[in-house]
Amino acid sequence: MKASEIRDFDEKELSKRVAELRKEVFGLRFSNTTGELNDTAALGRAKRDLARALTVARERTLEDTGELGAERPASN
Repeated sequence: MKASEIRDFDEKELSKRVAELRKEVFGLRFSNTTGELNDTAALGRAKRDLARALTVARERTLEDTGELGAERPASN
């Protein structure tokens, strides 16, 4: 799934998708550990999809609080 597709989701749909992806990653990890998973690449794809969804959710949170785009203070 592309990030542009995820950005089209509304808040409720995005949180639902994040929950589904977490369950999917858990199930794939469990299957991989027990040796039942044949397509091990599916685990990587599911993790990337989850990361994309969480990134979009975090961006929206930062937009709501006004922190997105704000410059960080320089650290010395």
